[in-house]
Amino acid sequence: MRPNEVLESLLSFVKRFIPRQLFKAAQPIYHYLLAIVGALLYRFPSRQIKVIAITGTKGKTSTSEILAKILEQAGYKVASTSTLQFRIGNKIERNIYKMSMPGRMFLQRFLRRAVHANCQFAVLEMASEGAKIYRHKFIDLDGLIFTNISPEHIESHGSYAKYLEAKLEYARALNNSSKPHKIIVVNSEDQEAEKFLKLTPTAKQIKFSFADNNSYPETVLAGKFNRYNIIAAGKMAEALGVTKEKIDEALANLTIIPGRMEPVISDNPKQDFEVIVDYAHTADSLTKAYEALEGKKKICVLGSCGGGRDKWKRPQMGKVANDFCDEIILTNEDPYDENPEQIVCDVATGITKSYKKIMDRREAINFAISQATTGDAVIITGKGTDPYLMEADDKKTPWSDYDIAREEILKVLG
Repeated sequence: MRPNEVLESLLSFVKRFIPRQLFKAAQPIYHYLLAIVGALLYRFPSRQIKVIAITGTKGKTSTSEILAKILEQAGYKVASTSTLQFRIGNKIERNIYKMSMPGRMFLQRFLRRAVHANCQFAVLEMASEGAKIYRHKFIDLDGLIFTNISPEHIESHGSYAKYLEAKLEYARALNNSSKPHKIIVVNSEDQEAEKFLKLTPTAKQIKFSFADNNSYPETVLAGKFNRYNIIAAGKMAEALGVTKEKIDEALANLTIIPGRMEPVISDNPKQDFEVIVDYAHTADSLTKAYEALEGKKKICVLGSCGGGRDKWKRPQMGKVANDFCDEIILTNEDPYDENPEQIVCDVATGITKSYKKIMDRREAINFAISQATTGDAVIITGKGTDPYLMEADDKKTPWSDYDIAREEILKVLG
């Protein structure tokens, strides 16, 4: 076992003998200790590589992937972590942990591996949950991109204000970093942008908005929301010294980002309709996904955002589907220990038109595809590239919306 694995096993063993309430009260100390031990164990690797953090409610993964591609096009060797995958140079591992920001030991070890591989940049997706338990501590940042913020993980954090505060921790981390020439790139159209700027007086501050759209060429990535991601990545790359020529080359060579408005291609010539898989798990991201398919008949498969969290937004997800979709199929989506029927009923309270409830997710996808005719769009949202269906008693069923959709297209078309 690696040293970090030995330590984590030991800590897990000790936790079993600590009363639950006592451990809960001591959690901040526990998480902070893990952070500093991880940094010491791997000898503060962030000091030897340029680290760019990306935070926000939406767009973190796409912006991370786009920025990594731009830096690679400019000739740099890049490491990156995201909800989608972990990359060190040409070596890519799928993220199977169902978390966009892995634990402290993982991150510090990852950065040490990146240093050993002679990477010049590490692009790290950073989530609010990570800040809450100090996963960002002892990682010296060179740059930060703030994409946007909207209510999310409210039940976990306790309020929107606390959720925002967790995101702002990354601005403080950048400001307090020992690195020279720090950079922050913020979406000036977001209502919280100035709070990020106020906390980073030691950084070079760059604002962006959709008005910057014409600065960058069109890409294969659909939707206005992806233009924001492209602009954010482009602005950071420019600030890091990448030429406009290299940025344009990278954008011209972009490929579809898995699980983000990803078309499902069956290779069957009878498929004359679109099938799209997207991660959208907030009302706002669902809206933007549907807006990207404007003018098409939309057949929508959705659940919510998983059991035991953010119950307040379920009716909102239903209302968005009600406003944009021509046909709605509600289905199961990561219920964890909550009753999946109840989750679907909560989503349905936001729907006033007719809808169909099919709890088996594969059957729901099959039904949606069977309803599609020439020019229609079937859009399957909520999971993206998530590798499992998360069910009661920690049951994890291997899953891929893309693979299941492709299989069902072939079944329907024969």
